[in-house]
Amino acid sequence: MSLNSIKTIHKCFNSYQSLNGFTKNLNKYSSILNHRKMSDNVNKHYELNSRYAKVGDKNVWVEFTALARDYNAVNLGQGFPDYDSVKYLNEKALEVSKESNNLMHQYTRSPGHLRLANAIAKCYGSFLNREINPQNEVLVTVGAYGSLFNALSSFVSDGDEVIIIEPFYDCYAPMSAIAGAKCVFVPLRPKTENEVTTSADWVWDEKELESAFSSKTKLIVVNTPNNPLGKIYSREELQKIADLCIKHNTLCISDEVYEHITYDRAHTRIATLPGMWERTITVGSAGKAFSSTGAKLGWTIGPKELIRLCQIVHNNSIYCCPTFIQEVIARCFELEIARLGHDESYFKSISAELKPKRDRLAKLLIDAGLKPVIPEGGYFMLADISTIAKNFKTDETDFKDSKFVKYLIKEKGLATIPNTAFYSDEHKHVGENFIRFCFFKNETTLEKAAEILKNLHVD
Repeated sequence: MSLNSIKTIHKCFNSYQSLNGFTKNLNKYSSILNHRKMSDNVNKHYELNSRYAKVGDKNVWVEFTALARDYNAVNLGQGFPDYDSVKYLNEKALEVSKESNNLMHQYTRSPGHLRLANAIAKCYGSFLNREINPQNEVLVTVGAYGSLFNALSSFVSDGDEVIIIEPFYDCYAPMSAIAGAKCVFVPLRPKTENEVTTSADWVWDEKELESAFSSKTKLIVVNTPNNPLGKIYSREELQKIADLCIKHNTLCISDEVYEHITYDRAHTRIATLPGMWERTITVGSAGKAFSSTGAKLGWTIGPKELIRLCQIVHNNSIYCCPTFIQEVIARCFELEIARLGHDESYFKSISAELKPKRDRLAKLLIDAGLKPVIPEGGYFMLADISTIAKNFKTDETDFKDSKFVKYLIKEKGLATIPNTAFYSDEHKHVGENFIRFCFFKNETTLEKAAEILKNLHVD
């Protein structure tokens, strides 16, 4: 065989190998493309439910909790104590666990473990000046979140309107939207621009509130004491809401989770006003009543006709809450019922415990160049940052308060929460000059925060 023939054969063999390799690669890439096409089809087929898609996936707690953790910041952002405030809580949990009762680890009745329902009915019967039926006027839920979700899901239909007073706890609006409602927002605004104001200085415009009600209004959500503001609505303010609810045949969800934490004004329950029991759902929380946010236990109290509707949603979503923690909280309630009105009652002593912390934080904020809004209740405090944060501007990327909070976390090691998280898009400008601090922290945490605030010089 000649040399040229050998070269020709070698060339053909190489061509074959190249073609074979190309074919293999082509098959490989075709497989990848087909897989991607299938994935795209699957993803398109399993898109997020449209009711949830419209509220988006942004969550202030997820975002800023992660940021605080990443930068190991002193955390005055999240609303929970970092010490054992309720001395008997662990004792009751240990007591239940030592009894080795197998039923504590099994299902309990859907509307609530009976011992807890009885305790709630007895306690709130005293608060509301009426007899509460534990069988059909109490519903135990997965936190106050569960109570709110059940109520909004059971009462609201597509096209209904829900009135929300701002600032508001951030879940009200998305839960209402998911239920199909249009949210109508009524902002509270400060009536004074003094150096130091109180939450009582924040009021609504009466005409604005009245005009929010219409034939489409299904319910109004009232939060008193308010988070984040700390406002406790006066009896006169609640009467105004009650009059409008009765006039327009509107339901009221009264979120009263901070009911026991009051400083400068007594807490009035809107369900006690004439004509309001039959149209009010009252929401409570073990996380706030017993400073145990990890318990994730809440309750709904109201007339049996409304509780029955809430329970339908509850039965077909959660069914029942953990028996063990319900038993623990029931025993905590029983202890408090025996102490109601006495100094040793936690429901009474919690305010005395937190008031010095509130006053201390207010002074620290003033000394740092911020203007605090002194809360009448709850354990949060807003602070006006407009003077100290002049270099931070709202733009298309973020709001002023959010930028400042990120700066505090990353550069100063102090975590707070931006106030715009508690406003609708249309009214975020009302709240963008404020940030929220939580003062329910131990002395070590507050001292660390104090050192940061003393040296707060914004670059």
